[in-house]
Amino acid sequence: MKKFLLLVLVLATMLGTFAFANGSKDAASSADEGYTIATVVKIDGIAWFDRMRDGVKKFGEDTGNDVWLVGPAKADAAEQVGIIEDLIAQGVDAICVVPFDVEAVEPVLKKAMDAGIVVICHEASAIKNADYDIEAFDNVAYGAHLMDNLAAEMGGKGEYATFVGSLTSLSHNEWIDGGHAQQIAKYPDMVLVSEKNETYDDQNKAYEKMKEVMAAYPNLAGIQTCAMATSPGAGLAIQEAGLQDQINTVGTSLASVCEPYLRDGSLDMIGYWDPADAGYIMNQIAIEVLEGRKIADGADLGVKGYDSIIVSPDKPNLLYGAAWVDVTLDNIEANLF
Repeated sequence: MKKFLLLVLVLATMLGTFAFANGSKDAASSADEGYTIATVVKIDGIAWFDRMRDGVKKFGEDTGNDVWLVGPAKADAAEQVGIIEDLIAQGVDAICVVPFDVEAVEPVLKKAMDAGIVVICHEASAIKNADYDIEAFDNVAYGAHLMDNLAAEMGGKGEYATFVGSLTSLSHNEWIDGGHAQQIAKYPDMVLVSEKNETYDDQNKAYEKMKEVMAAYPNLAGIQTCAMATSPGAGLAIQEAGLQDQINTVGTSLASVCEPYLRDGSLDMIGYWDPADAGYIMNQIAIEVLEGRKIADGADLGVKGYDSIIVSPDKPNLLYGAAWVDVTLDNIEANLF
């Protein structure tokens, strides 16, 4: 009996040691694997978010965390919500989101946060259910800046129209509203004749919409655009109509997709912030939150334009960088990527 009890004790000790060692190995493996962070964009497969994927990929290479970018095949709020639901079910550590419709994603982002998932947003300054929203700049100031450039091209007078990717896109509305307020305050001889034409982040739709606006307003002298795909779509419509000398165009896009229209004068100026940097920074902020650190005013997050963060005095989870870039024919080569 004593020998039997001794044998049982030895076996129990061995099993306990094995279980401890195996548990320690699992914990170490989990730590070695790093965090899982998904970046969910408005629409996959367009140049803007292809560029953002580059930044997310670089973040993964630099830090060793498991990161990736995903988005719906078309600009659709319900599809984006469905993707976020799937990520919640997977139990990722953090979700970075560029919402197509801020109101539409609020409930699902609350669900993510309730599940202990860190949520970081971009282009969503009014978002409630997020640990942080990071904006490349103050959106109203950026819109006013674009209007100053459009007014300069138009000589401060004439009819103009504005375009948004979607009426539900918060940042687009802030840019246009900021620009319109600037026009009213500084350029009384300019007249807004067609406001917030929707293009759904689609270049072909932007092309068709621009032709409609030109037909409706033959004296149109300028436009301000928002969605990346709108500028080249509008530029093609202006190019085909031979109205480079009549219609002045400023907006947000990428030099790589606007180059031919900037070179022939169909577009006059584009502004942008590097989507790769925005993707990188969202993931960096997610790590800061996962590791229990807050983002303070003046924080340097290690990326140009985000090296002196401004924390909104009215909303402590709203962060601003200073990352806009102006592109014209004069500096296009330096901004091609």
